[in-house]
Amino acid sequence: MEKGKLARMQHMAVEVSDTDRSIAFYRDVLGFKLTERHPANENPNIPVELTFMRLGNKHHELVLVNNPKKTYVPRPKRPEDDLEGIPAFHHFAFECDSKEDWETVLEKVEEKKVEIVRGPVLHSFVDPRGDGSWGENEAFYLLDPDNHRIEIFCNLSTIDTDGTHVNFEGVRMEGTKTEEL
Repeated sequence: MEKGKLARMQHMAVEVSDTDRSIAFYRDVLGFKLTERHPANENPNIPVELTFMRLGNKHHELVLVNNPKKTYVPRPKRPEDDLEGIPAFHHFAFECDSKEDWETVLEKVEEKKVEIVRGPVLHSFVDPRGDGSWGENEAFYLLDPDNHRIEIFCNLSTIDTDGTHVNFEGVRMEGTKTEEL
């Protein structure tokens, strides 16, 4: 095992304009649990409200951040309409362990009447059913209450030791090659 390298991305901190509304969304729509909630300045070094949420048994995978002194303006729903401002992230993603789990989450999102802004889609430039994009995974996208774009996906391809993509069924997709750029 190589020493001194990052192992994985573990959590995302997202700035939200209304913490209660965001907690309700992430609980009710995506199944998060609330771990802890701390008001701004509880710790003198932290002038913002922090809310820690989790999917499993790790302390948190998502942190909701709210600055009570900030005047929030609505974020555009579509990334292509976000034409001014500071750089921000495009989307963040949550992975399901199986297509069945992914379909269940999709059904729950639809039952909650949350708008799906893209998909369901097969990200693939190899599979003829694909949309011409990359990753060899199935996905759909929705927005949280602050219009943060969230991808829910399953079956992301892996990269074999020679750089060939391998789909979720373990099939090598010849003609694909990934190398460190």
